[in-house]
Amino acid sequence: MPTGPRLEPVIQENVGAACNLKLRPDQEGLVAPVAWSLADAYTMPDIAWPRLIYDGGQLVGFIMAAFAPAHENPLFHSYLWRLAIGAEHQGKGYGRFAVEELCKEAARRGHHRLTVCYDAGEHGPEGFYKRLGFRPTGEYNEGETVAERILPASGDDHSRRKRKAGTGPSSSRAEPR
Repeated sequence: MPTGPRLEPVIQENVGAACNLKLRPDQEGLVAPVAWSLADAYTMPDIAWPRLIYDGGQLVGFIMAAFAPAHENPLFHSYLWRLAIGAEHQGKGYGRFAVEELCKEAARRGHHRLTVCYDAGEHGPEGFYKRLGFRPTGEYNEGETVAERILPASGDDHSRRKRKAGTGPSSSRAEPR
């Protein structure tokens, strides 16, 4: 069994555990449940990138991105859609690990910017994202702060790969419902 943190796809054998991931009570209104996220991913398989975060054999969290470079709203071209770390696993570097792995995936796909939207409220993740290099753009989406992280250049140019027009979130909402 692998040791240390890693990202794994969601499969039949781990989907139940993923849906049972619990946040701290003060965070429950800040991010959609994993089951909802997986339903979103199911309806948008061409753009959704859901992954589970493991440490050894232990599920510790969930991350999902949207890669929709043809979407009319640049917010969704390379977008950190959801991040949830289990209550008992927070503060151990798993969120940072997952976001760094997502940045690598985005750069591998030729993206130069990763965006995220968050509630800047008292229990929100603003400080976490700032520590990871995200900076507010001054824009808001559905009342949430839009922040971006500029990624290092990659040799992979996503513009060479043709994407089907019209793919991406069905509206300009940060969390399509």
